[in-house]
Amino acid sequence: MRVLILSWEFPPIVEGGLARHVRKLTEQLAAAGHEVHVLTRGGDHAPAEEERHGVIVYRVREPAFPRDDLDAFLAWIAQMNADMLAAGAELLERFDFDLLHSHDWLVAVAAQRLATRMRVPWVVTVHATEHGRHQGWVDKHPQSHIHAVERRMVHRADRVIACSKYMQGHLSDVFDLPKDAISVIPNGIDPSDLYAPGDLAALRARYAAPDQKLVLLAGRLVYEKGFQVALDALPGVIEQLGDVRFLVAGTGTHEEELRAQAARLGLDGHGTFVGWLGDDALHGIYRIADLCVIPSLYEPFGLVALEAMASGCPCVAADTGGLREVVPRDVGLRFRSTDTAALTRTIVRVLTDRELRERLVAEGREHVLRFDWADVARSTASLYEDLQPRSVRL
Repeated sequence: MRVLILSWEFPPIVEGGLARHVRKLTEQLAAAGHEVHVLTRGGDHAPAEEERHGVIVYRVREPAFPRDDLDAFLAWIAQMNADMLAAGAELLERFDFDLLHSHDWLVAVAAQRLATRMRVPWVVTVHATEHGRHQGWVDKHPQSHIHAVERRMVHRADRVIACSKYMQGHLSDVFDLPKDAISVIPNGIDPSDLYAPGDLAALRARYAAPDQKLVLLAGRLVYEKGFQVALDALPGVIEQLGDVRFLVAGTGTHEEELRAQAARLGLDGHGTFVGWLGDDALHGIYRIADLCVIPSLYEPFGLVALEAMASGCPCVAADTGGLREVVPRDVGLRFRSTDTAALTRTIVRVLTDRELRERLVAEGREHVLRFDWADVARSTASLYEDLQPRSVRL
């Protein structure tokens, strides 16, 4: 089967977990014998066309997007879709595709128009929604615009994929979509990708002394990830345990507010904001941390939790969204989202109970094996085939 996949990010451009998802999914589909083409964006240094690990990648050259002006960002998205549509039209002169698969609202306009021209099924994976990111406040621009794009997208697609049962229910409720129109296919993880080169002891010494505990917060620094809840919990942890260190890895629109909050709480001498880290550096941080906290207010899945567990780092996660499925109670501890006191107690418990930490590490490493990319690709390919006329099914 020849498949065209659209995504606004793909390596070497990595904005978050989406790029990793699309990369691993496409590579596994290609390894299974499908002909996979990816249409994405690129900068000045990424090749316009290349083959990566069996996947054929095409990139439309786009400038850096505006991060602080949402109206300007929407205009940038519109231009990117126009460029992708033009590039896709050129691809249609070269290839006959059996199906188009797009990821999230950012490429929905180009994806729908290309699928219509191709007269092939259109599959959409929804990784998150504007409704979820803003706790339902989508009645005003620009959130209302994005919400409307998402609604049109899921209703016009031939099939919708959600990454968790939580997201299946969320999409059904928010967009009035029948649950049986939404397939649940989780994200995957490849523990072999989490290789951490270099001297881990030296890396650990950079952020914490041997007798100190190190708490990791990793991900996009945006409000819905809940890092403000974790910072509020840390003074209580430090009061009970002494000099606990924290490390915040990531960037985002909420970063300055989080830095200011840490200063107000007197945390500046107890931790570090390290900004965005490449994969190798982040994988090393997972391995030197004593605990990873995922305090999300809204979380469709929870890839950071999987990466931490695969790296041997125990997890404390908010009892919300897809984290309930990714971090079941026997492999990690959960706390009621936004309950700062509960989070403080849970962090203290994990950091002071060595036997508990060792159990969580062992069970976490076993648990992540259930999220295999080959299984994800097989489920996705089966969905593709179900949408094909019998004459072209593999």
